[in-house]
Amino acid sequence: MSGGGELLCLGISHKTAPVAVRERLALTTKEAQSLCRELVDTDAIREAVAISTCNRTEIYLVGDPVHAETELLSRLAARADTRPTELTDAMYAPRNCDAARQLYRVVSGLESMIVGEAEIQGQAKRAYEAALEAQTTGPLTNRLFTAALQTGKRVRSETALGEGRASVSSVAVGLAREIASPAHPELTTLNVVLIGAGETSELTAQALAAQGVRTIFVANRHADRARSIADRFGGTVSSLHDLPDRLTEADIVVSSTSSPHPLIGVDELALVMRDRQGAPLLLIDLAVPRDIDPQCAELDGVTLYDIDDLQSVVARNRSVREAERVQAEEVVEDEIQRFARWMGQLDVMPTISALREHGDAIVEQVLAENAGRWESASARDRARIEALAKSVMQRLLHEPTIRLKSVDRDASHGRLQIARELFGLSDGVSETSSDAGDEAGEAEVRPLRRRGAGPAR
Repeated sequence: MSGGGELLCLGISHKTAPVAVRERLALTTKEAQSLCRELVDTDAIREAVAISTCNRTEIYLVGDPVHAETELLSRLAARADTRPTELTDAMYAPRNCDAARQLYRVVSGLESMIVGEAEIQGQAKRAYEAALEAQTTGPLTNRLFTAALQTGKRVRSETALGEGRASVSSVAVGLAREIASPAHPELTTLNVVLIGAGETSELTAQALAAQGVRTIFVANRHADRARSIADRFGGTVSSLHDLPDRLTEADIVVSSTSSPHPLIGVDELALVMRDRQGAPLLLIDLAVPRDIDPQCAELDGVTLYDIDDLQSVVARNRSVREAERVQAEEVVEDEIQRFARWMGQLDVMPTISALREHGDAIVEQVLAENAGRWESASARDRARIEALAKSVMQRLLHEPTIRLKSVDRDASHGRLQIARELFGLSDGVSETSSDAGDEAGEAEVRPLRRRGAGPAR
């Protein structure tokens, strides 16, 4: 988009990087807001929205694509304590309609580890609301996220992609049942400890309750939230201070907090395992950054799974029919075409406005130059002459206006330049407008492709 910047997505996901890399780029809501504010304070970036979940961190920007990408990559590398070049292989950077397509697919659940999972819709909405609160959005990102959330709703209402409401939590509980089944055919005989009281823990408690589990200890810093989950699903609340005691009694532990540091270290767990006298312990870590030190897996009697380990389970038990995925992708593409037409107006409308202003100026100039030739004309006659002149101008510009609106986006820049030269319009006219409507026009698709950016369509 000449003059006003382009739409860019820079991201990393479970498809392009392991959890050990993703956790270094994970953002809390406050960290996402802070990063977006820093970005829009630079000369290269005008709008910014960041999404960070257990499986992805994606930042959507509007600005100069080259400088914006460099600026953001530098800041992410500093956050990950690594060189930018070490991140590039794991990151994708689609632009314009490909960036929009990426967000539409994410919100629709097509890019999720559990295809069709519904939680991402709420996560994307909260990320957008956080950016609104931080005042880092603008005309393009506002339109983008509003349309993406609407697309997600269409996918879930018009297709069966999310049928069964599968989630990372339900897969984790299924994994726990599978592993525990040799000695315990049912989970009802086991002690389960949930660490955290967020959405993932709530869904885990719900999935456990569906299996008949009632012995659920919820450990969390926020007692009220933990008590609410425990009351709903037949569990009890324990403080994090008492976590070692709970671990000593537990058979299964599922952790999913937003802590920036591990809550269970290898040394502490070694003491717990000594007290357990050889009783096995299953740990499932759904957090990013991870709540459980990976070295805990080396302790005798400990079985540890992290969020990436669930991918193999998901692949083995994938139940989404291909027809449902295809139908969902058709909805996404339909909405992308709508967004493309809107983006096309961002290029065309300023030139059309300048063309009309140029025509109005010519009419006013001609009327002023000939004002002395109809002194005897009445005010009504003068109004008719002015209306006639404007009508001629509007009819003359009608066909060029239609052609400019309908031109293919790939050829629009050259066509707009020719129109400006033919009509003597200023070369400095901005080619971005926040007031563009939904008229016809095609948006440019120029992704900076890297691994994970997805195919062009």
